Amino acid sequence: MREKIALITGASRGLGAALALQLGQSHHLVLVARTTGSLEELDDRIQAGGGQATLAPMDITNPDAMAQLCRSIYERWGQIDLWAHTAIHAAPLAPTSTLDSKDWEKSVAVNVTATGVLIPFIAPLLGASGKAVFFDDPKAGTKFFGAYGASKAAQISLAKSWAAESQKTGPNVQILAPKPMPTGTRARFFPGEDRDHLARPAAEAQRLLAELGI
Repeated sequence: MREKIALITGASRGLGAALALQLGQSHHLVLVARTTGSLEELDDRIQAGGGQATLAPMDITNPDAMAQLCRSIYERWGQIDLWAHTAIHAAPLAPTSTLDSKDWEKSVAVNVTATGVLIPFIAPLLGASGKAVFFDDPKAGTKFFGAYGASKAAQISLAKSWAAESQKTGPNVQILAPKPMPTGTRARFFPGEDRDHLARPAAEAQRLLAELGI
């Protein structure tokens, strides 16, 4: 039986890490994130659970690196079964009239441009039968969420177009809505929030994968 392959971009923490731990039971994982140390810690946990991973400590905004990664995946496995895109830049909350230009540029680079580059790179690896999943967080138009809300909405717009275009031909492109979780991103947005009522990442990863039939 062919080994199933799952690619997770933004895998080092939060939902990406929780998905990796869950998928490690059934897939060989290709884990992409900028922080080598976090990936290595995650790899230790995956191996402790009996899974295997290939670590790719790369920046998704580097198109040459992403192109090389996809070539390497093709040469080793020929295809992937799942792409989960959890990478995100969460710019600090601020009035739109005071947006920092560097935060804006990074938001667009990570949340929009990288997604637009990755889809054409990864689509051939998914073929007609693979699945791609994006995770919505609708903050567009919410006060102080200008950079994050606009760039995240643009990312999801790209995913929706791809989903509509591939409905008959594949791959299967899904957009899921995670429940609020006690992630580092949310902590930056809502410092001091009571985190006890938030969904646990492990449970949420299990629920979302069940929606995908995995």
